[in-house]
Amino acid sequence: MSDPVSPVSTAFEILRSLSFAERAGGLERAASLLETGAGKFARLMAEEMGKPVAQGQGEVLKCAAVCRYYAAHGEAMLAPESREGATVVHQPLGPVLAIMPWNFPFWQVFRFAAPALMAGNTILLKHASNVPGCAKAIVSLLGEAFGGQDFVKAVFVSGQEAEALIGDSRIRAVTFTGSTAAGRKVAAAAGKHLKKSVLELGGSDPYLVLEDADLRAAAKTCAAARMVNGGQSCIAAKRFLVAAPVHEEFLGLFRDELARYQPGDPFERETLLGPLARADLRDDIHAQVKDSIAAGAELVLGGAIPDGAGLPDRPYYPATLLAGVTPGMRVFDEETFGPVAAVTRVQNMQEAIELANRSPFGLGAAVFSGNEARARSVALALETGTVAINAQVVSDPRFPFGGVKDSGWGRELGEHGIKEFVNVKTVR
Repeated sequence: MSDPVSPVSTAFEILRSLSFAERAGGLERAASLLETGAGKFARLMAEEMGKPVAQGQGEVLKCAAVCRYYAAHGEAMLAPESREGATVVHQPLGPVLAIMPWNFPFWQVFRFAAPALMAGNTILLKHASNVPGCAKAIVSLLGEAFGGQDFVKAVFVSGQEAEALIGDSRIRAVTFTGSTAAGRKVAAAAGKHLKKSVLELGGSDPYLVLEDADLRAAAKTCAAARMVNGGQSCIAAKRFLVAAPVHEEFLGLFRDELARYQPGDPFERETLLGPLARADLRDDIHAQVKDSIAAGAELVLGGAIPDGAGLPDRPYYPATLLAGVTPGMRVFDEETFGPVAAVTRVQNMQEAIELANRSPFGLGAAVFSGNEARARSVALALETGTVAINAQVVSDPRFPFGGVKDSGWGRELGEHGIKEFVNVKTVR
């Protein structure tokens, strides 16, 4: 490996000297380039990891939105604060190593890159090995947006080599999105070298359906939340805790909604469920389903490997629904990274809260109820970074996003996100 850090280290001195208005201009140009190239970038994602093109185009436009958001609000978020004769300022740290995943190959990068660049930090991007074209496209786009400067550079190295980069004195911080197991290694390396880190790791998001919920609306939202990106999302809904009085009715409605998600060609705009990104992911999710059925779960929908290979090395797996799921079954205890929904009957609200929190993960959750005050009370009791009420959990440029427990630490997006990689300095 040559010296991949040098370009972003040198470029940092240029970026930090730019005014907020100049940085904002770069982000605005990046947004325009994303909007213009949305179709092209969506096809690239479909080719490399199987995302349906309609979903990919929406992802690219969301990237444009986060660029415009920080271009408009970043300066105010980092404005000096006067406090009793002192001034608190926010200065960039320097080059940040970003280790990013394949499942949202544009959004995961831009949700970090937009605030980091606006704050004045340069970026060394170590993207997932199966989306090299996306990595190159992002770097090229941001280079064009910022007048050819090396504010963002890609490095194509192994995970072990990425750990070594964390120890480089010119790298001032690291951000990582991926599995909890890999996150532990990144955290250990960052801790060893006393580097600031932000970790967005796995999730097993519980969706609580209370007896006073609008069941038809809840079923539709829950299905969309489970099937997002083919279920290959840390914040996809994964466990569904349903009040006993409405369990059977919800289960029927939920089954009907999930049945709409038929595997299809990711290059067709009407496709709702594309192939999984790798063959091993299909094997893993199928093993979790089979083991859970053997442990007593009821197969309601799907659960069989279909004919047809999908794309090369990217096979299909059907929308799958399991009922009668209890703690101890793999689909309850583990993160399920595919289109598999696990439904658990609960007797009361306290049991729903207890089972929701009975997880090593704490990324997102949702509550469905006709009583907003009751839903908010439940939301406050859930051990997660985000809770949606009568809605799907999503990341939004305006609000902080991240998790607790084994889902990681630190926050992205919102004002909290732009302040993760700055030196908060007191001058008095």
